[in-house]
Amino acid sequence: MAGALSTGQGSPVAAVSRPQLELAVENADGVRLAAAVGAARVELCAALAETEGITPSIGMTEQACRAGLPVHVLVRPRPGSFAYSSDELDVIERDVTASLAAGAAGVVVGVLAADGGPDVPALRRIVEAARRSNPSAEITFHRAFDAALAAGTNPADALARLQQAGVDRVLTSGGSPDCAAGLSMLGRLVELGRTHAPSVQIMAGGGVTLDLVPSLLGIGVHAVHTSARQRLTGSSGTDRAGRAPAADPALAAQLAAALTTGGLEP
Repeated sequence: MAGALSTGQGSPVAAVSRPQLELAVENADGVRLAAAVGAARVELCAALAETEGITPSIGMTEQACRAGLPVHVLVRPRPGSFAYSSDELDVIERDVTASLAAGAAGVVVGVLAADGGPDVPALRRIVEAARRSNPSAEITFHRAFDAALAAGTNPADALARLQQAGVDRVLTSGGSPDCAAGLSMLGRLVELGRTHAPSVQIMAGGGVTLDLVPSLLGIGVHAVHTSARQRLTGSSGTDRAGRAPAADPALAAQLAAALTTGGLEP
């Protein structure tokens, strides 16, 4: 559902008329839903509502990878900050390799350095491990990027670091709590990326709504990421049993259609 997009292995990102859709899911049912609505891929996570996502089990990864759509596995060993010890980086590297061996098409990671910006040496280590396992593996830098922007990291420098590390795309809400608040920065990131990170796709994610799709299309993001979940009234975002709501099939289909039609009714 998008024009040709190059991976971040030296080729500039091609201009697109329709951004790719990525759905955040927690199981194979979510993968099947994403395939049914025409998503390009999924991000597979565990404990999304409780922790904003951590690494899923290998069993869940293997099952999801058999469900018919490219799976990109979130590799995040714990909730909390994105500064990791050497032992934690070793776990990340091992989980990246294991996820790709289990059939994943890519991984989603994020490591910040002591200065608050993306950690290039750590990312290079992860990227190299991923591509030893699968030379075509795609690497997404997750919303640790927003933590970097919020900490005052220069956005051009942050993007340049991802380019240096060999990252394919960055998931971001423009350093704000959601994409509506971060829309101006998202547009700036698209512009800055052309010069400072020409092979890094800008993927908007965080609070994406149907009403926001035309604006995201207008600023030229390369992809849109959503869980397509209806918000619950509880502050925790879970139901009475403590479970995160499943993706809403109707909302997922509406978002996919809006990306195809430019936000207009088909």
